[in-house]
This record gives sequence, C-alpha cells and structure tokens, in this order.
Amino acid sequence: MSTQDYRRGLHDLGHGCHAWLQPDGSWGWSNSGLITGSGTSLMVDTLFDLPLTREMLDGIRPVTDAHPLATLVNTHSDPDHVNGNELVASRDVEILASAAAAELMTQEALDTVAKVKHLDGALGEFARHIFGPFELEGITATGPDRTFTGEESVDVGGREVRLIQVGPAHTPGDALVHVPDARLLYAGDILFVGGTPIAWAGPIDRWIAALDLILDLEVDTIVPGHGPVSGKSEVSVMREYLVSVEAQARRRFEDGLDVDDAIASIELGKFADLPEHGRLAQNVLNVYQQLDPRIPRPDRLTVLTKIAALEGFSPDTFTQASTP
Repeated sequence: MSTQDYRRGLHDLGHGCHAWLQPDGSWGWSNSGLITGSGTSLMVDTLFDLPLTREMLDGIRPVTDAHPLATLVNTHSDPDHVNGNELVASRDVEILASAAAAELMTQEALDTVAKVKHLDGALGEFARHIFGPFELEGITATGPDRTFTGEESVDVGGREVRLIQVGPAHTPGDALVHVPDARLLYAGDILFVGGTPIAWAGPIDRWIAALDLILDLEVDTIVPGHGPVSGKSEVSVMREYLVSVEAQARRRFEDGLDVDDAIASIELGKFADLPEHGRLAQNVLNVYQQLDPRIPRPDRLTVLTKIAALEGFSPDTFTQASTP
C-alpha cells in the first residue's frame, strides 16, 4: 500500500487481514488491525478514546458480522493502543497482552495522561496541542484477561497468528503480531512510519534488534503502530534513524557531554524534518541511562517538557505547570 492510500478507516489488505488507519499518525493517531479466520476474528489494538474506538467498531462491522470478534491483542501498554479496551471487553472478547505490558495498563497511568491536558504553562499548552482532539476522561482501564511472555501461538478460526514479545524497546512490553500465511505483520509501535520513534523503555539496541527480526521474517506487508501500511524498506529507514541517534549519543557520552548538550548537538541529517522531532530528547536520554544507570529516569511528564522545548514551546513556564 502506498502513502496515497493512507486514508482514515478500514483497509482490506488481502488474505483475510485488515487495517484501521488514522492519519496523520502523530501523537495519539494510532492504527488497529483485524485478522479473520473461519467464523471468527482477532483485533490488534484499540484506539486512544472511546468515540474513536466506537467509530472503528462500527466501521469494521462488514467484516465482524461475518467473522465475530473473539480476541483482542494489545501490542503494548501505551494508552493510544489500549484506551478503547473496555468497549471490546463488554462484548465478551478475550484480551491478550504481554505480562510486561499488562503491568502498566493501570487506571493511574490512564488518568495521568488525561490530567496533563489541564496543566498550566508550556507543558499544558503542548499537551493540548498534541492531545486536544481526544476525549480522555471517563475511560476505565481494562487490562488483559490472559498474558504471555516470549512467544505464543493463537488459533484464529483455523489459522495461526504468532505473538512475539520484543520488548523492552519502545515500551517494556512490546509485541509483534505475525500472520505467517498472509506474509503480514502488525508491528505496533516497534514501527513508526513518517514520524519520529520514541524509546520510552529501551535500550535502543534492543529496539534495533526487534527491527532486524522483522527484516528477517517472511513478510511483505507491515502495519505500523503509526503511519501508512508499509514494507521492509520503511523498517530499514527507521532502523537507520535509531542506529544514528544511538551512535551519536554514545560518542557524546564518551566525550563527557551532559544529556542536554548532547541533545542540542545531535545531527539528524535527513531525519531533521520528521514530525515529532522533539522526541530526540527521550531517545538521547535513553542512551545515556543505558550507559550510566545512575542517571535519573524522569517520568513521562518531565520528558514531555523537554520534547515541548525542542518543538518550540517555551521551557520558561515548565516550572509553573500545576493542576488547577
């Protein structure tokens, strides 16, 4: 599928597989998937809020009326991939996720993201800029009914679907969803297409290894967590970004630069114009933390302030951020 086919809604990928895409793939605008078998189907991820998930569930009815939804797999714990889980759980659908992802699917984590939109100062301004379209209040955290570690095979109406845990990478519990007979992969946020990846967990070396695993799989079609349906060339592009950032950050660490100086001096080259370029702040911090475990691990709100600064939201007001 080319980027010209990157339109909102349901896409038939052939071989009984589908994608639900949400342009433009930036913060919160994630993708979902649907795999059908004989008389049943498996969903890959829900969406960031309940209205978007309801829209998707209505939009996929031409498929699920014939292939009732029986299973949901969450590729990881980020809210833009799990916040709609309660709507699927209410249909008596079994939810699966890696054990590491399940630990993070808490009400506290969900509510923290919702509250950031109400902060004062630049952080609140940035949060409203990236999360403004989403209705994040009133969502009930809904984790998996069953967890797995490593690899697991799921039968979907007579066809094999492989779950492959590759986290920690983007997050602690990332998993790939592989449909061997369709030569197709749902990559979750192990793959960003047309945007900047962010290593919340890392190490980046492990994320690069996950991309190498994808490149070695017999797949032709890859649905990223964000962005248009792609192939292995897009995997190679993202791998190149991560390799470059990791190598440059490592050199600056070895030269004695602090994290902020390293971030300011990284040369992104052809990746400089990628959307969400401010995520570089977390990626460099992640490398430094792997090289020196004594470096503090700030929470996501603190990291968002650094990202916001790189994307033009004044850091002078960060310390003023408070909940009304």
